Amino acid sequence: MATAAPAPKTNHIGLPIVEYRGGKSTLCAGCGHNAISERIIDAMFEMGVQPERVMKMSGIGCSSKSPAYFMSRSHSFNSVHGRMPSVSTGAILANHTMTTIGVSGDGDTASIGMGQFVHLLRRNLPMIYIIEDNGVYGLTKGQFSATADIGSKLKTGVINDLPAIDTCALAIQLGATFVGRSFSGDKKQLLAMLKAAIAHKGTVMLDVISPCVTFNDHEGSTKSYKFMQENDEPINEVGFVASFEDISVDYDSGQVYEVEMHDGSSLRLRKLQEDYDPTNKAEAVRTLMAAHENNEVLTGVFYIDTSKPTFIDLLNVVDEPLGTLPESLTRPPKSALDALMANLQ
Repeated sequence: MATAAPAPKTNHIGLPIVEYRGGKSTLCAGCGHNAISERIIDAMFEMGVQPERVMKMSGIGCSSKSPAYFMSRSHSFNSVHGRMPSVSTGAILANHTMTTIGVSGDGDTASIGMGQFVHLLRRNLPMIYIIEDNGVYGLTKGQFSATADIGSKLKTGVINDLPAIDTCALAIQLGATFVGRSFSGDKKQLLAMLKAAIAHKGTVMLDVISPCVTFNDHEGSTKSYKFMQENDEPINEVGFVASFEDISVDYDSGQVYEVEMHDGSSLRLRKLQEDYDPTNKAEAVRTLMAAHENNEVLTGVFYIDTSKPTFIDLLNVVDEPLGTLPESLTRPPKSALDALMANLQ
């Protein structure tokens, strides 16, 4: 007599993990972007996010193909090169009740999209913005991107002599309220940071070093698997406890810094660097600058602020999604326009 297969494990809203998966990846085997997609799947499943309540946004590049590989049941929009921030802003203003996750790359964000990226940061738009950072343009044969470090080498032997843009330092200075960096190969750290990101209300900017196995995983690259494994310096050990779980965490010796998230969840950081305060903006920037001088790649949560109002709060947007309101409430009547024109005469 055949034994019945065990029922699949479900999360606290009753969904199995298969409901959070997407299509089969067409990226290169071993690409770090695929590992990031897997961690997004795990985080959304463990946090019990309803897939239909998620908007996936992207631009152009290898990274921007990633949303096709997770959460097929979610809404998705693939925008033009560098314009994901403005498209996301419009979508969120139309329905701020959705969870929004944007996936971009170092080319899509730090070059053609930089002008829009900085304004998304200063507005504290409620969304998770992930940069899959490999230091090259993977779709156009591996030229250096704006995040490539000085002295890094291409497969062709070309040396980069331009300074890198640190998107984390930029995000902290311009107003993002949750800023961190991780490595696609660090499953534990990246998963904890993504779960905390889901619980955060405001702009989450995660720069994830994601090696390009085709163009930037060789000796001399500062964004290769080998370089990250040898030079990764965690600034804190990250643990996340969701509000629906029993809040009890067992840490190794070391000071623990706890940040309460908007939904009651706890982000717990065990300090690995002495006296590091993730709520101190100036210290966060100084720490990143010092790491650059020491040729270190810091990972972890650099800065977090759970009290700053979001763009939705500043605009006093009504609770109902604007996209669902009837025209009678969103379009002023002719009498209002006539009164306005009369005042201008």
